[in-house]
Amino acid sequence: MGLLNIIRRMALRQKLPLREIARRTGMSRNTIKKYLNAGTIEPQFTTPERQRKIDPFADKLTGWLKVEAGKSRKQRRTCKQLHADLVVLGFTGSCGRVATSARDWRADRQRDQQTTRRGTFVPLSFRPGEAFQFDWPIPVILGFCCAGRRAHQAPSRPYQAVAQPGLSGPRL
Repeated sequence: MGLLNIIRRMALRQKLPLREIARRTGMSRNTIKKYLNAGTIEPQFTTPERQRKIDPFADKLTGWLKVEAGKSRKQRRTCKQLHADLVVLGFTGSCGRVATSARDWRADRQRDQQTTRRGTFVPLSFRPGEAFQFDWPIPVILGFCCAGRRAHQAPSRPYQAVAQPGLSGPRL
């Protein structure tokens, strides 16, 4: 719950004075008075749009990353090498900024490939308890032909075996 809601509750419902609200919240009385007189639910802070140091070189870096993505892992340039090439072009930022931009570009590229070109994303690994796997053998128990169901939920749990007499094959 927002701090502004707490201040409004103390002032309007509990009828606490400003000094008591200031003592409990640790804020100044002027700030509390300003929030109560404004009548807003939550304060809106605007952050100015700032140009990052890498923005003028973003197109060049994106082109290099596209070229590098087509190469094998051993043939690719590292982020330090890409940073050194950008420094030659006049980039004054750090290697970490180049690495962050490359990481974001790779994540966006991977997300685009998983959703637009191949259809739906299907994960190939599951945490224990997320998925079931069913095996449908046809065992013979005490001379009867039964459809046995064996389901296991997670690698850490044992198998559960259920035999149903009267069924002649695998059925759901």
